Amino acid sequence: MNIVVLDGYTLNPGDLSWDGLSALGAVTVYDRTPADRIVERALDADIVLTNKTPLAADVLDKLPRLRYIGVLATGYNIVETEAAKRRGVPVTNIPTYGTHSVAQFVFAMLLELCNRVGRHDEAVKAGEWTSSADFCFTKAPLIELSGKTIGLIGLGKIGSQTARIARAMDMRVLAVGSGRSTPRPADGVEWVDLETLLKESDVVSLHCPLTPDTANLINRQRIALMKPTALLINTSRGALIAEQDLADALNERAIAGAALDVLSVEPPEASNPLLSARNCIVTPHIAWATREARARLMDTAVANVQSFLQGQTVNAVNG
Repeated sequence: MNIVVLDGYTLNPGDLSWDGLSALGAVTVYDRTPADRIVERALDADIVLTNKTPLAADVLDKLPRLRYIGVLATGYNIVETEAAKRRGVPVTNIPTYGTHSVAQFVFAMLLELCNRVGRHDEAVKAGEWTSSADFCFTKAPLIELSGKTIGLIGLGKIGSQTARIARAMDMRVLAVGSGRSTPRPADGVEWVDLETLLKESDVVSLHCPLTPDTANLINRQRIALMKPTALLINTSRGALIAEQDLADALNERAIAGAALDVLSVEPPEASNPLLSARNCIVTPHIAWATREARARLMDTAVANVQSFLQGQTVNAVNG
């Protein structure tokens, strides 16, 4: 069995092992694969694993040996799944691996907006405390989260874990469904409509999938519903936000700040307006990337392949 990993570096930059996969066949791992080399590298593959390297219909048509595609992520929009289905090629994903890591990152970003630990550390090391006339100083207003309201757009596994952390910090938790499921009872969570959530929340955190209905969900009109003191967090998908609208709102102080781990195009173009927007933290899509989460992803990817080889495909997204 010939197994090709087209872009393995982000999953395993060297601190994990491909041995579990190697036990299932002959494995070739590429750190990255440019679009013009996908067919060349996957031509003799029975099994192809990809994270963000796209597998379009015209590419799949050029891979006669291909029997299985494994996506090394939860989102699988980089594969034309219907084209694979027509070929009889199952496509699988990794549905759950980063719940705790991503929810933790939500609060890392939120706490940075509220406490500016990094900015104060830099100020101290630049000598500002040494030369201070007082025993303490602040570089930005500090915000206490206890008693504040967080609104979660989407309450799946990550949203639910975020809600638990918020409740532990004595926050009021509002939630709205992603549109794909019926809201269900949840301890300490109030179900509301989207307009109410945006109007009442001090923090809005996005946890919904990207679909035609949720693209540009956060736009100028919806931002206008938010408090001028509100903070926006996005660890889900960049295209949930109309980026120019958010940049304008931040620069015009229509809302207080934002922290984003995802953008609509990744890596972003230098002209992306959020890279220079006022009080906007941007990190390079790393909420998922703890070693613990990546190890779970690797284990599930291997288990997915093993199940396929045993005649029982699991976690299929085009079945």
